[in-house]
Amino acid sequence: MPFFAALCLVACSKTGPKATSPEAQPVVSSPVTKPAEAAPAALPDNPLLVESPLPLHYPQFDKIRNEHYAPAFEQGMAEDLKEIGAIANNPAKPTFENTIIALEKAGPLLDRVSTVFFSLSGANTNPEMQKLQRALAPKLAAHRDAITLNPVLFARIDALNSARDTLGLDAESARLLWRIHRDFVRAGAKLPAADKEKLKALNAELATLTTSFTQNTLKEVAASSVFVDTKEELAGLTDTEIAAAAASAAKNGHEGKFEIRLVNTSGQPPLTNLTNRATREKVMAASLARGSRGGEFDTRALVTGIAKKRAERAALLGFSTYAAFSLEEQTAGSVDVVNKLLAQLGPPAVANARREAADMQVIIDQEKGGFQLAACDWQLYAEKVRQAKYDFDEKQLKPYYELNHVILDGVFFAAGKLYGLTFKERHDLPVYEPTVRVFDVFDADGQQLAIFIGDYYARSNKNGGAWMNAYVSQNGLLGNLPVVANHLNIPKPPEGQPTLLTHDEVKTAFHEFGHALHGMFSHVKYPRFSGTSVPRDFVEYPSQVNEMWATWPEILKNYAKHYQTGAPLPPELLAKVEATKKFNQGFSTLELVAANVIDQAWHQLKPDQVPDADGVVAFEATALQKAGLDFAPVPPRYRSTYFSHSMGGYAAGYYSYFWSEVLDADTVEWFKTHGGLTRANGDRFRAKLLSRGGSENALTLFRDMTGGEPDIKPLLVRRGLDAAK
Repeated sequence: MPFFAALCLVACSKTGPKATSPEAQPVVSSPVTKPAEAAPAALPDNPLLVESPLPLHYPQFDKIRNEHYAPAFEQGMAEDLKEIGAIANNPAKPTFENTIIALEKAGPLLDRVSTVFFSLSGANTNPEMQKLQRALAPKLAAHRDAITLNPVLFARIDALNSARDTLGLDAESARLLWRIHRDFVRAGAKLPAADKEKLKALNAELATLTTSFTQNTLKEVAASSVFVDTKEELAGLTDTEIAAAAASAAKNGHEGKFEIRLVNTSGQPPLTNLTNRATREKVMAASLARGSRGGEFDTRALVTGIAKKRAERAALLGFSTYAAFSLEEQTAGSVDVVNKLLAQLGPPAVANARREAADMQVIIDQEKGGFQLAACDWQLYAEKVRQAKYDFDEKQLKPYYELNHVILDGVFFAAGKLYGLTFKERHDLPVYEPTVRVFDVFDADGQQLAIFIGDYYARSNKNGGAWMNAYVSQNGLLGNLPVVANHLNIPKPPEGQPTLLTHDEVKTAFHEFGHALHGMFSHVKYPRFSGTSVPRDFVEYPSQVNEMWATWPEILKNYAKHYQTGAPLPPELLAKVEATKKFNQGFSTLELVAANVIDQAWHQLKPDQVPDADGVVAFEATALQKAGLDFAPVPPRYRSTYFSHSMGGYAAGYYSYFWSEVLDADTVEWFKTHGGLTRANGDRFRAKLLSRGGSENALTLFRDMTGGEPDIKPLLVRRGLDAAK
């Protein structure tokens, strides 16, 4: 893995390429089996200092302790700088081998400790790791600057890049040289010395600010639980859910009460079923207030600090705004293209959402509710409308969506049909948390392809959302095969109860495995291009395509079976699922467009336009109003104060889910018109796209796969926006 990857792992709720933004912090997690002790200067038994002897260099989770990280980081940075110094000061004339290949091989120890530490910081963190993460953020930023702003090293890279066409390089090698040169330029390598010093200071500040934001957000979502005194206040929840709420409250020192834990989105899962409006109001109020109500977890000053420092950094690098800087690297290409995309989606989404709200208000009035629909009511009354219109309640699906069946007989079964993969669970490799599962993955020829880690349950020390990360990335240069992980946040049921998923959670399982396939099928020479190392607005595309198999009849029939009787999902129920695909799409599109507008609004500011902390809420409201998206019953999916994507690795890039969906919708239509679930289609997708990583232009890969240009029309049809007024 190249040195960039060692320093800048991805921070996202889903997943993405290794970020080149200096402040991007990784979202990964590592097991800690013992409490931290005072870390000695060197620990002779530190498992991070050596390559793991386990299969495919799978991490030694059972041996890694908190005190191993700091000395491994210190030694890793020292060794990395020594290797980089040798490359920069090599008296020999720069060649592709002694400069570019050497850079790709540099820093294996720093890569190893960074990958494990930041992976586990997202999936299984603890106070000691969080403290170290805060201390490491500016150090790693400075370390990266010491490399990218080294004028002697850049002179070698620049000379090679100028002669790129005369070096006789193969296509992937030529692209690697171009890519590394561009990475250095965007990191400030061409700046004058005084500006480089300014940039170093900005990078250190941003690293500290974004780390604090991520940690505050995680801590506050854990501290924002709503407690109620009686079962009546939880009316609408199942007995199992109520028992789990009581057990959670008791575990957290509130014996006799009931705890409703929050997730990091604005909407909260219990709102779909809670019939007590006072409880719904409490839950929604607690959710929307996060990060903006004062106290130790308030993030408003962090939001404005991040926005201002990013704007200053972009200006220093010669860009009008941070969005312009960020989008230059994406397949969308410019701020204008992204703004146009959001403008196409916003008005029809609002129109559809208002129609959906009117349908709900009719039911409220029929029930003599005596109130106007609010954000806390939407999820409950959307289900009532669905039931009234389609005689369908989504809760009817849950008994057919048991976790083990979804993964083994759904997600894995689809991968077998499409790509010929087989999976074998193993219990001899260590895990960082007892519920984590490990599988060997075998290719169609019986050869091992990868190791897959499944971490499916929510925990208070685990980031919200869902994501994929690679513990080991495939590449031919070092001969590595991939070790990849999926992380979901499914509530863990009480002991002895089945884990039953919502329809959205099933889609998420397929989605995240799409990212895993992108990592496992990687077949590139250089670490810089491995797996999901593609533009941010392209990385979600293959995973969104994989969602299509969740409801493909042959796949659904294989996994959607009643957890008690084994009976298949009734055809009439499946017909209702299909009939309601466009249901509530006004809401789901609007909440995402609103979040996108907020993300772009912060990152399309110049430094002197960024408001102070007290102006964060008003700035967000004004941005939504200007875009015509200020519809109170549908708040943004994330508000600024807990928008981890925007303040983390997806800065000015949250639109990528929509952009990827444009590509995805086109590709789904291609699959449908070419026979659907066949090995031929799977092998084509693998060969032309999934295996290529970042080794070729992303849109070229899309065109080679589909034979055409991206078209927004399939997306509009899918979301029911094609006829919206």
